[in-house]
Amino acid sequence: QVEPILLKIYILVACPQNCHCHGGDLHHVICDNVGLRRIPKVAEQTRLLNLQRNNFPMLPTNGFREMKNLVSLHLQHSHIKEISSGAFRGLKQLVYLYLSNNDISTIKMGAFDDLTELTYLYLDHNKISDLPKGLLSPLINLFILQLGNNKLRELRSGAFHGTKNLRWLYLSNNSISSIQPGTLEDVENLAIFHLDKNQLSTYPVSALSKLRVVEDLKLSNNPIKSIPDLAFQSFGRYMETLSLDNMGLEKFSDKAFIGTTALKNVHIEHNKISRLPRSFPFTRLETLSLSNNPWHCSCQLAPLRRWLGSTRTRPDAVCASPPQTRGQQIRDTAALRGCKLPSKRSKKGNRH
Repeated sequence: QVEPILLKIYILVACPQNCHCHGGDLHHVICDNVGLRRIPKVAEQTRLLNLQRNNFPMLPTNGFREMKNLVSLHLQHSHIKEISSGAFRGLKQLVYLYLSNNDISTIKMGAFDDLTELTYLYLDHNKISDLPKGLLSPLINLFILQLGNNKLRELRSGAFHGTKNLRWLYLSNNSISSIQPGTLEDVENLAIFHLDKNQLSTYPVSALSKLRVVEDLKLSNNPIKSIPDLAFQSFGRYMETLSLDNMGLEKFSDKAFIGTTALKNVHIEHNKISRLPRSFPFTRLETLSLSNNPWHCSCQLAPLRRWLGSTRTRPDAVCASPPQTRGQQIRDTAALRGCKLPSKRSKKGNRH
């Protein structure tokens, strides 16, 4: 009879003040918004520790060292400015680390030591301006890295060194104006790559050519004027979604889409595009956003008109020139009625 009482007392002692603890196999400690200023001590069997909405300006070295069985750690909205070297030392089972919505500007080298099982890392909505070479190297199992809404200006070679398993990389809403050519060599298996709302003024063709299997590429809201030949060739057999809207984009090179065979969704609305290149792949296309572009309605748009006639989505696409077509829908304008479509032979030649 004594044992259950002792167990109860032990659980009470192990649960930090003002926190809620759930026993059993999945030991959860919830200290959400309880005014903590230092990392609390918790029982060694704790699997999930929720410390969000507290006040930890600096995460100290070895702050979580005794929490060897931790799988999920929540530190969002906690006024964190700095992460010390070895801050997460000992957390060899950790899979989820949430650091979103803080003021993190300094991450010391060695901060992520021991996090070899970490799969999901959320660092969005912070003030990170640099990813020094080797910082992420311990994260050999990282699958998702969320770095949106930070202050990154450049991606340098070695930034992703060691993170070979990274598949989803979100860099939206930073100030990235350059990506060094070798930067993405270490993450050639990226499937989702979001670079929207940055400051890229030219398409980073040499950096992106290191990627092999991108399915979803988002470059919207970058001031890129033109897309070069073979822009997507290295991952063209996999890319299903391409977002190039709101860029001030003026043209695609004629061979921009060569090797791109899987495209289903393309967003090119709110640009300055007047024509599509001959290499544009309509074969598998399901959605195409075209509105707010100055389309030139001549026979080079015949393949687009045929696709518009075959789709149920009926996207808005209006002629801007020549003058007699202005304001007419591309699918309805008489200007394209007599156009011949490219012959099969010339299409075949385009594949190479």
